[in-house]
Amino acid sequence: MRTNIVRDERMTVSYDVVNDWTVVEVDGELDLHTSPMVREAVIRLLGEGHRHFVLDLCFVPFMDSLGLGMVVAITKRIREHGGSLRIACTPGRIVRVFEISGLQASYEIYHSPEEATQGTPSPDGLADWPHSPTEKRS
Repeated sequence: MRTNIVRDERMTVSYDVVNDWTVVEVDGELDLHTSPMVREAVIRLLGEGHRHFVLDLCFVPFMDSLGLGMVVAITKRIREHGGSLRIACTPGRIVRVFEISGLQASYEIYHSPEEATQGTPSPDGLADWPHSPTEKRS
């Protein structure tokens, strides 16, 4: 059952746990005003014991550099707690932001949260981050 964490006129952030993954769904633009809300939501979930995350950006129509910076910041925080992070977003603008920034290789990006939650989290999580997932497997 999906639980709302943040709900305001600009954005809704909710989560659900699927196959040991905490799926954090973001619905709204990720920018200067909204990125801190997502960061605080993930920090709160970490404080409650969640460790393995899927950041669902499928309902994000726009993400600026501050949104991308927030993703990096929460990745570092999740890594400090021995967790994992996967990104779910449909191909398009948001994936393009990761490509342009050069960060696409540092994240496991899936086309949907359903795809991202297949399989249980790896015990080593983000231990090798920011190396790309393909580099870790070699």
